[in-house]
Amino acid sequence: MGWLEHKIRRYEHARWTTDDNRRVLPFEWGLEFVGGLRDEPDPRGFLDSWVGETLARSDEWFAATPAADYVLHPPENGASSGCVLTFTSQVESPWPENNLVRARFFPARSTGPAVVVLPNWNAKWDGQLNLCRWLNRLGITVLRLSMPYHDRRRADGHERADQLVGPNIGLTLQANRQAVVDTRHCFRWLEQQGYTRLGVLGTSIGSSIASIAMAHEASVRAGAFLHVSTYFADVVRTGMTTSHVWEGLRAKVNENELRRYWTPISPVPYLDRLRHTRPQILMVSGRYDPTFLYEFSEDMIRTLKEKQIPAEALILPCGHYSLELAPFAFPAGLRLGLFLFEALA
Repeated sequence: MGWLEHKIRRYEHARWTTDDNRRVLPFEWGLEFVGGLRDEPDPRGFLDSWVGETLARSDEWFAATPAADYVLHPPENGASSGCVLTFTSQVESPWPENNLVRARFFPARSTGPAVVVLPNWNAKWDGQLNLCRWLNRLGITVLRLSMPYHDRRRADGHERADQLVGPNIGLTLQANRQAVVDTRHCFRWLEQQGYTRLGVLGTSIGSSIASIAMAHEASVRAGAFLHVSTYFADVVRTGMTTSHVWEGLRAKVNENELRRYWTPISPVPYLDRLRHTRPQILMVSGRYDPTFLYEFSEDMIRTLKEKQIPAEALILPCGHYSLELAPFAFPAGLRLGLFLFEALA
């Protein structure tokens, strides 16, 4: 291991240890969240059948018509903080606070290019605002979505978004479906405002959600993804920041079962759809990432190439957290901005 890799990995571990609110929650099948019974006698058989049916009708599972109650509220702390868009999620969870979607709106122009930004898991309300403002300076309007169970959508009694990535199989499926559908609602609202050149930018789990939304949206011209992987379950099983989630799963399901059950919320099964919509794609990954292992990024790049789906990859000698630091943040931010500027011109 070289000195730079050693330094990066020490930093990544140090950042990971600063969060002391990770809990190993109990395993649950959660089939009631995907149309099954809470006490299903054969949960494995149910899920195996359900996965096949859901993948075959993913257009229906991720369908999103425009919301009936879009409301754009004034900025909370001055114009630079962005207006707040609210609407009711089409996917209803048991937590009312989670069902009111919030997104921060940063208009650059009244028409032209616009991007939906999906932040990382457990991002704060003010996370990635500098990225939004950077895109604004390039003339790109931004709608930054607060994802399910995050910040003001957080479920009572939870400090983290445990439902979006957790040891409840069905709830994790429902929460990620909700994130995709909420994203598509954002596209519908932007179209209503006159924005027709649409893109999406996702970070970490936001990357996974963004890629699925893009695969189901013919109107999206470009997708930029910070940290990429093939299968949702593989990241949860091997990632440093999700080790507590895997701890709650490992005694009940093996890695092949989990990959199968969470396939509908993984990017891989929808890649062939991109051959028809042909969006422009940029992927940014860290070679020393202990959360999204680089081997998964390599697998995604290789899979896209095998499917003859054009995609650009930027690989930096950093990790998951350290991508936001100098000097790595500069080439990543510059390339992201120029990529979206050119793709949506």
